[in-house]
Amino acid sequence: MLGKCFGAMIFISFVFALLTGNMSALSGAILDGASKAVTLSISLSGIMCLWGGVMSALTAAGITDAMSRLLRPVLRLAFPNAFRSGVAVGEITACVGANLLGLGNAATPLAVAAMKKMREASLTASATDDMVTLTVLGTSSFNLFPSTIIALRRAAGSADPYSVIVPIWITSALCCVFSVTLCRILASLSHIRRRQKR
Repeated sequence: MLGKCFGAMIFISFVFALLTGNMSALSGAILDGASKAVTLSISLSGIMCLWGGVMSALTAAGITDAMSRLLRPVLRLAFPNAFRSGVAVGEITACVGANLLGLGNAATPLAVAAMKKMREASLTASATDDMVTLTVLGTSSFNLFPSTIIALRRAAGSADPYSVIVPIWITSALCCVFSVTLCRILASLSHIRRRQKR
């Protein structure tokens, strides 16, 4: 779907540039965009390497395990079935911990591993409540240190790339609490409807 959207945008840009006589401007924008994309990718890879190293050091020091233990009481409320059965608990806590540090790229493979384990343990063909909650939490997680956004702001030439940290704390915390609460409410309503049908 994303490929179709980008394809449509490129086609529309080409048609409008042709109709308005701005083909040279379009060519310049394509070349400038390509060079900026390379620069941005290098900048982001640098910050990701840095935080990947920090995560490795934290793991070796046992700090990530301690953080996982701190998160478990809260995550037990968000993922009751997983914690009851013990399936994918480690992957879920590690994924949430990575998102907490703003390392979305590191959290993705952990979320995929958790999803696979929950799918193998599931008796239904559809997504379980915990799988839905993990997906929602992955897109609306609380970011303690939004490293990727800070790296993007630095690459874009921001004079103060760290000025967004407090607003991100507030909005991401509210979004996280609201989305998980909504997931649990909808899961409870779904269970009630299933019981009534029986």
